[in-house]
Amino acid sequence: MRVRKQIRTIACLCALYASLIGAVNTGAQQAIPLAPVVQQASGTRGGTYAIRNARIVTLSGPEIENGTIVIRDGKIESVGAGVAVPPGAQEIDARGLSVYPGMMDAGTALGLEEISLGVPGGVDISEVGEMNPNASAINAVNPHSAHINVTRVNGITSVVSLPRGGLISGQAAVINLDGTTTGEMSVVPRAALVINFPRAATSDDGGFFAAPTDIPITEALSTRDKQIDRLRKLLRDAESYGRAQDAYARDQKLPRPNQSVVLASLVPFVRGERPVIFRADRESEIRAAVRFADEMRLKPIILGGGEAWKAAGLLKERNVPVIVTSVRDLPPLEDDYYDVLYANPAKLQQAGVRFCISSGDNGPEVRELPYHAGMAAAFGLPRDEALKAVTIYPAQIMGVADRLGTIEPGKTANLAITDGDLLDARTHIRYLFINGRQLPLNSRHTELHEQFKDRK
Repeated sequence: MRVRKQIRTIACLCALYASLIGAVNTGAQQAIPLAPVVQQASGTRGGTYAIRNARIVTLSGPEIENGTIVIRDGKIESVGAGVAVPPGAQEIDARGLSVYPGMMDAGTALGLEEISLGVPGGVDISEVGEMNPNASAINAVNPHSAHINVTRVNGITSVVSLPRGGLISGQAAVINLDGTTTGEMSVVPRAALVINFPRAATSDDGGFFAAPTDIPITEALSTRDKQIDRLRKLLRDAESYGRAQDAYARDQKLPRPNQSVVLASLVPFVRGERPVIFRADRESEIRAAVRFADEMRLKPIILGGGEAWKAAGLLKERNVPVIVTSVRDLPPLEDDYYDVLYANPAKLQQAGVRFCISSGDNGPEVRELPYHAGMAAAFGLPRDEALKAVTIYPAQIMGVADRLGTIEPGKTANLAITDGDLLDARTHIRYLFINGRQLPLNSRHTELHEQFKDRK
C-alpha cells in the first residue's frame, strides 16, 4: 500500500513538473520573439569589387589619398591612386572613408568557449591531463559562435585561437573570422605549440569554495623544477622519435619504431620548424622560458609578457617576440606605477623588441582589441606602431605576413573601411571584407539592439 502511494506521488510530481515546463516554454515563446538568423555573407568568394575614392592606409608604404583598391577572387589585385575599375566590378564609393588592413588578435581563445559558466557543452578550451601536444584548437573551433560576428564587425578579421590548461595545452590555429566550417576559416591550422611555462607558485587559491593556502617556497621551487624536467624529457623523447622515424623511412630493413601521436605532434616544434608559445608574465618566468627554449633549440614566442619590459635586453638579444595581453589591466603589484602595463608596449618598442598587442580574451571581449592598442598609443607608443601592433606585427610573429597584415597586391582581401581612426572608440566600421567577401555588419549585439530599442 505504501509503495502504491509513493508511485502515485511520484507520478503526480512528474505531471506537475511537465506542466510547469510547458507553461514556461509557452510563455517564453510568447514574450521573447526569436532573433533573426544572421546572414553570413552578402558576397561570394570570387566576386570582383572596386573600392574608390578612399584614403588607403596600406602599412606597406605611404598612405594613398583618393585611391582605389580592386579585389578579385578573394585577393587584392591592385592598389593605387590611378587604378582603373575593371568592367563588371561591384563599386563602393568610399569618399570620406579610410581603408585599413583587418586587425589580428594573436592571443585569444575565440571559438573555443561560448558561455563559460553553467554550460559545459559550450566550453572546449582545454583537455584532460597535463601534456596534450596533439590537441588542436582548429578541431574545437565553433564557426557559428556568436562571438565571431561581434568581434569582426569591429574590424578584427583574423585571430590566433589558443587552447589552455595543463603544461602543454595543445596547438594554436590562425583563423579568419568568416566561414561555415573550420576548413573555410583556417589560415594555418597548426600554427604554434602552446606551453604554460611552469612558475614557482607560493599560494594556491584553493578553488571557488576553498580558502587560499600558502605554499612554502622550497616546495614551490621543487614543484616547478619537476614540471620543467617533465617538459624537457618529453621534448627530448620527441627528438629521438623523429630521428627514429627518419631512419626507418630511409631504411625499412630496420625495426619499425612504435607509433605515438603525442611524440609525432611535437616533432615539427622540437626541430624548430614551427614556433612554441610560452605563457609567461613575470620577468623571472620570461627569462626562464627563453633559457629553456635556447636549451631545447625551440623557436619561442612569449604570450602575456606583463613584465617583458624588464627583460627587454634578453628578448632583443635572442630575437624573441612578445604577444602582450595585459595593456588595459591594473598594476600587478601594489608598488607598481599605475601605468606600468599601459606603457609596456612603448618600452618594448623603444628597446627594439618585436611585439604585438592582444586582448588576451577568450571571446566576448576580443572585439576591444583596437582599444588596447589605443591605450598603448596614449602611453607612449607611436600611433603608427600601435596600428602595426594589431595588423602586420601579429602576422609577422605568426608567420602569415605574406598573406595578411597590409594592403598589397596578392594578399588576402581582409579589409576594414571606417569613418575615422581605426583605434578610436568613436569610429564605425562601414564596410568589411574577409577573404574578399563583403560581410554584413550585423551581430548578436545589433540584433538585440533592434529587438529592444523601441521597448517601452
